[in-house]
Amino acid sequence: MDSTNRVGKSTYWIGVEDRTSALFERLWPLPMGVAYNSYIVLGASKTALIDTVPNGEEGRFIDRVDELLNGRPLDYLVINHMEPDHSGCLAGVLERYPGVVLLGNKQTRRILDNYRLELGGFRELTDGEELSLGGTTLRFYFTPWVHWPETMMTYIVEEGILFSGDAFGAFGAHDGALFDDEYNFEKVQGEMRRYYSNIVGKYGKFVQRALAKVSGVKLNMICATHGPIWRSHVDWVVAKYDKYSRQEGDPGVVMAVASMYGSTMHVGEYIARRLAVEGVKRIALHDVSTSHASYIINDVWKYNGLVLGSVTYNTGLFPLMQGLCDELLGLGVQNKELALFGSGSWGGGALTLLKAFAEKAGISPVVESLEMIGRPTMEVYRKCDVLAAGLAERVLAAAEK
Repeated sequence: MDSTNRVGKSTYWIGVEDRTSALFERLWPLPMGVAYNSYIVLGASKTALIDTVPNGEEGRFIDRVDELLNGRPLDYLVINHMEPDHSGCLAGVLERYPGVVLLGNKQTRRILDNYRLELGGFRELTDGEELSLGGTTLRFYFTPWVHWPETMMTYIVEEGILFSGDAFGAFGAHDGALFDDEYNFEKVQGEMRRYYSNIVGKYGKFVQRALAKVSGVKLNMICATHGPIWRSHVDWVVAKYDKYSRQEGDPGVVMAVASMYGSTMHVGEYIARRLAVEGVKRIALHDVSTSHASYIINDVWKYNGLVLGSVTYNTGLFPLMQGLCDELLGLGVQNKELALFGSGSWGGGALTLLKAFAEKAGISPVVESLEMIGRPTMEVYRKCDVLAAGLAERVLAAAEK
């Protein structure tokens, strides 16, 4: 039995890593790959598998389960999350272990039926229910909409280990590391926030409810379905999730600019410079044509200031800016110190649509918006000075609270 993948006294990691897929959910770039974490708990009298891995990984996954069971039956399969990257091997597990009992909630069963899976035994759990494996007790917490309707978390009472599903997850393959203190921590911080903001960010109020539900239990370790196992930074990652789900950004400004021939970006660069002069230390300037939206959204969750600037395209917003605005609306962006500017060569339109986005989002610009026709003039730059000074004041005021 390979102790290097031991998580707890009787718990082992049996996940897989993917370094070949370019996109997560066919949407989000994976420059450093992604890990799919599954776990097996070997109690004195019963055994339980917690989630599986994507379809196509059945062979090595089930071989690993067999190795760890070492001739014992698999008694339970806990389904914290039904999304196919975690339920993809369910059919293979059911075929290999026909006596296994699936554990989930009412919504789990509904999605299982939708996937047309031939079930053996299924046991519908109640929120807070406990199950003894013999010296190891599993407790189940229902945490719906983090980030699907059936999501739940499983807790080992004796050891304080929380199997959290997608909550507290991160992009990136393990690259030899498994626990947070084995990782390049600076790298994992950014990929955790990018995962949260793009995958879970829409469901902040439900994250708050989930955090409240587990706030009274001791958390020695958090085992998510993606990214590192948290054992040395448990309090840190819980505090970050609390902050992200409240959309409380750090003092700083993310700028997303759509420019076709350079003039709009020149204005964006000038505003960025003026923000720095006004004392803003953290500024992220993105060209929407070269920065994938997931990285812009990551910075939107990181900072409290947001500047959107777009050229007019066919009397509307530049398409990639429109896409970004649609993403932000879908994610429910809020609590931003917002500034807007638009441009055009023979007529405007972009600024009007950026203002419409702000109204839909329920975020009012904190400074007067700026519109430019043609190349920037000295008057435009003067207005940029005013915009940057006003925005910087609002952004930096948050650091003093």
